[in-house]
Amino acid sequence: MTTPPSTLDAERTDLLDALATARSTLTNTVRGLSDGQLGEHPTVSALCLGGLIKHVASTEESWLRFVVDGPSALSYDLPDGVTWDDIMAGTAREFPQWLIDHQNDFQMQPGETLTGILARYEQVAARTEEIVAAVPDLSVAHPLPEAPWHESGMVFTVRRVLMHVIAETAQHAGHADILRETLDGRTAT
Repeated sequence: MTTPPSTLDAERTDLLDALATARSTLTNTVRGLSDGQLGEHPTVSALCLGGLIKHVASTEESWLRFVVDGPSALSYDLPDGVTWDDIMAGTAREFPQWLIDHQNDFQMQPGETLTGILARYEQVAARTEEIVAAVPDLSVAHPLPEAPWHESGMVFTVRRVLMHVIAETAQHAGHADILRETLDGRTAT
């Protein structure tokens, strides 16, 4: 992953360094694995190593779009006649494309490779660093869109978005370490 430019203020540098460390911890879990191993499910969980990296990259990308574009970047629109209760119960007659894409992010799809997944993650990381360098103030805030997992009226600053992305990445790095150890006895940490 790339490192932040030295012209950033100390807070931005610290946040980007923490995110780079979490990313590195996550991506180190896949060193030496084949593309096939990335898609294996070595535990009872539906998680796989390739899917975790795809998910974290997609999540980071979405949250940084939120920094730039506000709540429209995290749109959780539902098809006509479908409610959140239908979605949560798994009984919706139709599922929104954003939810299907979210579920697919957790899986290796045909033709996906370690090289491709890591290259995309590096592109997302570079874009994150560009956005963080360009945003005028880490206190710039946007309201979160309506969703059952967001508290009504909640607002996130750029700073809070970065802390959320760091936490999400670190959490999944821990999951990845368990998957890797289960897969072949190795750990990344």
